[in-house]
Amino acid sequence: MTVAAILSKKGRDVVTVPVDLSIAEVVQILATRRIGAVVVTDSAQRILGIVSERDVVRALARGADALAGSVSSIMTAKVVTCTDGHTINDVMTRMTEGRFRHLPVVEGDRLAGIVSIGDVVKARIEQVEREADEMRAYIAMA
Repeated sequence: MTVAAILSKKGRDVVTVPVDLSIAEVVQILATRRIGAVVVTDSAQRILGIVSERDVVRALARGADALAGSVSSIMTAKVVTCTDGHTINDVMTRMTEGRFRHLPVVEGDRLAGIVSIGDVVKARIEQVEREADEMRAYIAMA
């Protein structure tokens, strides 16, 4: 199964924010949308960074005054991405090695979607269940 298959089910909508948004505004978006990360993009949907709940927590550890700062001060600028063609195993490896819970999907240099660890685990479980069903059907025919 590929990233494209995951996105065909969940959709390609991604919550994005501009680089000059305040951390407080990002916190509000994360809470309102009930999501764990936002992608920081320019007007052409090129990825500039990503901000996760973990980034916000690290900023708050410096004090509540951090909320007035710009999202650019806490975003991860070197964003690891994937493409539609990557497999679930590829994405799981990237997420595990980098300790990421969200991986933006790109087409060329443009944002094309996002997958979360929850999306990947759900797809992997479906894949394993489907393989088990196929194996049971094969054994029943023998």
